[in-house]
Amino acid sequence: MKALILVGGFGTRLRPLTLSVPKPLVDFANKPMILHQIEALKAIGVSEVVLAINYQPEIMLNFLKDFESKLGIKITCSQETEPLGTAGPLALARDKLLDDSGEPFFVLNSDVISEYPLKEMIEFHKAHGGEASIMVTKVDEPSKYGVVIMEESTGRVEKFVEKPKLFVGNKINAGIYLLNPSVLDRIQLRPTSIEKEVFPKIAAENQLYAMVLPGFWMDIGQPRDYITGLRLYLDSTRKKSSEKLATGPHIIGNVLVHETAKIGEGCLIGPDVAIGPGCVVESGVRLSRCTVMRGVRIKKHACISSSIIGWHSTVGQWARVENMTILGEDVHVGDEIYSNGGVVLPHKEIKSSIWKPEIVM
Repeated sequence: MKALILVGGFGTRLRPLTLSVPKPLVDFANKPMILHQIEALKAIGVSEVVLAINYQPEIMLNFLKDFESKLGIKITCSQETEPLGTAGPLALARDKLLDDSGEPFFVLNSDVISEYPLKEMIEFHKAHGGEASIMVTKVDEPSKYGVVIMEESTGRVEKFVEKPKLFVGNKINAGIYLLNPSVLDRIQLRPTSIEKEVFPKIAAENQLYAMVLPGFWMDIGQPRDYITGLRLYLDSTRKKSSEKLATGPHIIGNVLVHETAKIGEGCLIGPDVAIGPGCVVESGVRLSRCTVMRGVRIKKHACISSSIIGWHSTVGQWARVENMTILGEDVHVGDEIYSNGGVVLPHKEIKSSIWKPEIVM
């Protein structure tokens, strides 16, 4: 089987992190976002992953070459010269996705984190015999999304309602699809939307079916959702493989600590924290609801909450970093500095406090 991952553009909503690496390579729970998906695909027998990309393919490919051999899966790129939306990339990668097997292929949106029940999805797809399957997830605020109207008993999709003003349902497209090769015949090589143009036509022919995603789902393409996604991911890890989470008197709730990270005396860490490889957390530090990426040093008695600390940054003694502060790569926050929602570009030194959310160039 094959899979296409829609990588797309610049990842502007996750700047300043995406100024250092393409968005799919930004770490989430101590590994690049896209690796969560590639590992899930590999686990159910996908042999080739195609990345649909229009930005920095060399960086992506160089990085993923390591994983090709480690995971034993073929990874190739299909590069757009102009943005082609969510369906155009399928037409562009047509020759890579088609083979003689006639097997369906997966399409995944690279921003989505979930439990990836791909094996169940294959069974669902074979059972209904339609042309395409999509995953849907239940959300609290469906008015922000496109809502999928479906027949409860069979999963057959009747129609889509874009950002409904009145309540019509709470199931939205989760960005995970399983498509028969014939779907490629419906897509032209031009900028086009799979959600607005392709799926409604398939649904009109009663060939589109939706499976409700068990477990959590989050689009982690922006900081607030990234932090929420980490909480949901760690919750799920607690249920499925709790041995991966840290334990000890200094840990509260779900915390992921890389084996090469060092943590000092008298710290209090958690809930919902990920600490990456090579990090040094000095004594008396307080961390909650945050991600600390590879090579970061957090000095004595600093306090960090609801924030993302980018690669190789340092946070000074007695500093307080909170309220969706995002430090890009190699940012140095001085001792006793306060950051309230500062978004700091790479390679900056912060010598005075950031009292209200702002971008620091």
